[in-house]
Amino acid sequence: MFTVIGIMFGGIAVGFLLRKIEFLQKIGKPISYTILLLLFLLGVSVGANDAIVSNLSTLGGQALLIALATTTGSVLAAWLVYRFFFKERGNA
Repeated sequence: MFTVIGIMFGGIAVGFLLRKIEFLQKIGKPISYTILLLLFLLGVSVGANDAIVSNLSTLGGQALLIALATTTGSVLAAWLVYRFFFKERGNA
């Protein structure tokens, strides 16, 4: 895992140093298409995996529960931040 993160930060550093090169400024669209292709191929491999497909209802339920919990937590945190830091107080 640290290797992947290190490679990512290395790429960020190289990209920062080479950001003025015109070729690198035009490569964004092909990279987006490559990422879409990789996501499609990931979906194909997940669809071909019998273990994942047979447990899809369980995995989908867990994913829904996690999504609802994180959304609820984010809304609650945003409300608390608004209430304590941005809401104007009355003159009472």
